[in-house]
Amino acid sequence: MREDVSKKMSRQERLAAKLRENLRRRKAQARAVAGAGADSAAPDATESLPNPARES
Repeated sequence: MREDVSKKMSRQERLAAKLRENLRRRKAQARAVAGAGADSAAPDATESLPNPARES
């Protein structure tokens, strides 16, 4: 059915649809990278902090 729809669409409509699909895919990839970056940055930030001196 998808082939029938794409044959009836004009070239401009097909390009617009492909651009929308590409934009959605790129946004999803950017969210995944940003989410992975935030998860991996949090442990590193706490590890680099110095331990407070303890008084015994």
